[in-house]
Amino acid sequence: MNLTLVKIGGNVVDDEALRRQFLEDFARLSGPKILVHGGGKIATQVAARLGIETQLVEGRRITDGPMLDVVTMVYGGLVNRQLVASLQTLGCDALGLTGADAGLISAHQRTGWAHNYGFVGDIDHVREDVLADFLDRDLTPVLAPLTFDKALGSLLNTNADTQAQTVAVALSRRYEVNLVYCFEKKGVLLDPADDDSVLSTLTPATYAGYRASGVISGGMIPKLDNAFTALRQGLRQVTICHASQLQAAVAAASVPATTAGTRLHL
Repeated sequence: MNLTLVKIGGNVVDDEALRRQFLEDFARLSGPKILVHGGGKIATQVAARLGIETQLVEGRRITDGPMLDVVTMVYGGLVNRQLVASLQTLGCDALGLTGADAGLISAHQRTGWAHNYGFVGDIDHVREDVLADFLDRDLTPVLAPLTFDKALGSLLNTNADTQAQTVAVALSRRYEVNLVYCFEKKGVLLDPADDDSVLSTLTPATYAGYRASGVISGGMIPKLDNAFTALRQGLRQVTICHASQLQAAVAAASVPATTAGTRLHL
């Protein structure tokens, strides 16, 4: 059975019009589906109102105790519940979840890095049986980027791209998973300033070349690293595309002649 797993980027979450259109397209997807979402700028804005400083190292958020409270409120509460409510309005029977619910996504606190990222989690295990049960009941899980450390007794902030990749791989033992990363660009670009300079396909070899030359850099690197990890661990295809291209990207999985965004393959 086919399963569509979509990760939606934070910049789309922040854009009301783009978010609304994306959710309409997502709700119309046939068959079982899962949505993994980022948090956007809302956590930073809420933290500022509360007088909590946002600290970033190489684009990664430092999650100390006060910031963990903020991301729990924003990611697991405000953003997740707004997405679920919107999908319910659109006739999609959505269910909002964090990694703590039913022990869904267990993780451990990140250690061994040059910087102390605080309450940031690296995933250990996904209970794909629980997700499959939800899907069998025609429910659509909406996953916040929060995992759970049982030993620590705490939620952990976890990169949403990594979470999408890990959940997709876990479920690939039961489904034919189509993983789609949707964000505010039309795909992987040769020129970040030119939204039409989209690479239609990307392999590990071509990715390595573009990365070495600096054509691909910044925040696109961890996204692509996650995507190729998913392919090496059993997924057939991963697509990176604009949020408005979701329907076309899903169609392209079964109609190879159709193009949308950047299609990754080994």
